Amino acid sequence: MKKIGIIPLRKDSKGIPGKNKKKMVGRPLFSWVLTEAIFSNLDAVYVFTNDTEIISYIEREYYWTNKVFAVLRNEENANDTASTESTMMEFSAKINHDYAVLCLLQATSPLTLAEDINKVLDKIITEKYDSALTVVNTHRFTWNNDGTPQNYDVFNRPRRQDFEGLLIENGAVYATKKELFLNSKNRVSGNIGLVEMPEETLMEIDSLSDWNIVENLLTERQKKRKTQQRINYLVLDVDGVFTDGGVYYNEEGEMAKKFDMRDGMGLEILRENNVEVITLTSENSKLVAQRMLKLQIKEAFFGVKDKYSFLKQFLDTKNSSFGAVAYVGDDVNDLTNMCSSGLSFAPANATAIVKLHADFVLGTASGAGAIREVCEIVLKYNKRYDRV
Repeated sequence: MKKIGIIPLRKDSKGIPGKNKKKMVGRPLFSWVLTEAIFSNLDAVYVFTNDTEIISYIEREYYWTNKVFAVLRNEENANDTASTESTMMEFSAKINHDYAVLCLLQATSPLTLAEDINKVLDKIITEKYDSALTVVNTHRFTWNNDGTPQNYDVFNRPRRQDFEGLLIENGAVYATKKELFLNSKNRVSGNIGLVEMPEETLMEIDSLSDWNIVENLLTERQKKRKTQQRINYLVLDVDGVFTDGGVYYNEEGEMAKKFDMRDGMGLEILRENNVEVITLTSENSKLVAQRMLKLQIKEAFFGVKDKYSFLKQFLDTKNSSFGAVAYVGDDVNDLTNMCSSGLSFAPANATAIVKLHADFVLGTASGAGAIREVCEIVLKYNKRYDRV
């Protein structure tokens, strides 16, 4: 049974300009649900958009998975009046209805997890529902416009623990069998199953204040999922971590970067103590590639914009997790990895937002021994595990 996901995106947004591409915790908004979809039980995930910049980004960034596809959406079906259902119908026709289950995912629900998607799919595949959607059980009291209560007796106000609450759609995940969707032209129909998600997922992103609230929720969620264990991987950004963030240019382009030799010795000592060193940079630099070769860093990855997705799949191939990672970053595109990793470090000259979320703010600056300081801290940290 082929299960596919669709993430519809429009180029324009009235409430927050460029919302889908705007960075939330250092990553484009749409990449949050896309990453969870990649690691879910979906067989394929389609980003359906009229934004060619997003299409180029996806084709360039997610080369490491065979599950993600970008499909161009018709302009006339990407305006303010177009319904989600009409978009789904257009998409279904474009891929020749090649699926058994269609799963609708919303970029504006970045708190969605792979397990939420899987639970919705299970309602159809295992529990034999025709379609399913995610809801939130809220314990709020609701009222009608005429001043009458909808879901409780004002003269017998129930205690929270005695109140069943109210199930509300949170707009995160919908799934339906193909035949029912094509017949009803609706995202859910027939016998409908419900999957509950946490109450905070009811928050939708329609304004900048909503954005700030959800961004804080995401940041704290990633931190709460941290685990304490031996550090097996040191993952390093390059510019602003290995170097001071500066670069010398001439008319031919990039000419020189400065690296601290003491960092190299620290990395060598780490490797001798069974900590693998990995570099992860959004840039493509021949100079950096030469330096990584000199340092004997075999796992050096270049041109990676969505560092969280990439590192997540890398750790999966190693049968490991973020808890085994010490991460060093200096700017916003490192934030999600720093909030997720077992240990996180920011050089003394990192950006303020990164230092705010780092476990350790180093006493030394990037390009001036910051990595050597990290190596010494990691070695001390691992002693408690290596004694066992």
